[in-house]
Amino acid sequence: MNNKKVCVLGGGGFVGRSIVNKLEKAGYAVRILTRAREHAKDMAVLPGVEVVEANIFDPADLQRCFAGMDVVINLVGILNEDKGSRIDLPMARRGDFHEIHVELARKVVHACAATGARRLLHMSALNADPNAPSAYLRSKGLGQAIVLESAMQHSEHEKWYLDGPKFVHAYGLDVTAFRPSVIFGREDSFINMFASLLKIAPVLPLASPDARFQPIFVEDVAQAFVESIENPASFGKAYDLCGPKAYSLLELVNMVNDMTGSQRKIIGLPPQLSWLMAAIFEHMPGRKLMTRDNYDTMKVDSVCQGNLPAELKLNLRSIEAVAPEYLARFDQYRDYRHAAGR
Repeated sequence: MNNKKVCVLGGGGFVGRSIVNKLEKAGYAVRILTRAREHAKDMAVLPGVEVVEANIFDPADLQRCFAGMDVVINLVGILNEDKGSRIDLPMARRGDFHEIHVELARKVVHACAATGARRLLHMSALNADPNAPSAYLRSKGLGQAIVLESAMQHSEHEKWYLDGPKFVHAYGLDVTAFRPSVIFGREDSFINMFASLLKIAPVLPLASPDARFQPIFVEDVAQAFVESIENPASFGKAYDLCGPKAYSLLELVNMVNDMTGSQRKIIGLPPQLSWLMAAIFEHMPGRKLMTRDNYDTMKVDSVCQGNLPAELKLNLRSIEAVAPEYLARFDQYRDYRHAAGR
């Protein structure tokens, strides 16, 4: 039985649930931080999981929750900004790239150092870079830099500081960052979004059809996190995580079109119309299907260079092998075709 204690920020989310399930099965005692227990009630029934309500933006609350923990995993992130009213600061923080991806990372690092939680795993993003073309990727890059700098020893940090900006103290933490391409799975917000659109739209105009992705299965991402926890070879590293095959966005949407039996017409848009479509969707009420920042993010191919390191012990699964099972619910004619032998 593993007696290590792991605190997970974002444990009730799409990726978080997969990671928490694997941690619990591996014998770790898991603490999920959430602003409302209702958001993680399905995880609370697991015998090795504790759900704790906390304000993760409050350094004192983080230190309270990290006390006694051996490992901290930060999965908190957003794809689009929706700052809302600045009067309601907690809500504003939940919709702000800088607060979520940069300042929260800084607070997590300081709380780890203050409480002695030396092992820190951080969710970044493929192409995260302070000089990236989109605000999303720039904020992810800054947060990643903060986390990786916290892994430095003081002497190492002072030497590095001569050539670069100082983001946070060098605490000598055992840090690993993960930089996935788009993540797919039963409850993803990417493949399922296109499946939903194809179900209702007779014609689907597609922005940035030539953008490239190398999607990775959520269970493979979870496996990478869990495998790395007690592996010293992963300390101080940032891993790019991708699936076995790269696709253009148009190829991915056509694949979803076939898997769901929708057979809709898909029209790829040129750059000017893609930007215009993003600008229009950005200002529509409700869930944002696309923004101009998403458009800027897709200017950089979300694909990996080279193979995944052996220490992650991943047996990667493809969209073709996994998605048909969970996309079947979108295909209302599937049973009829099966009965007809088609």
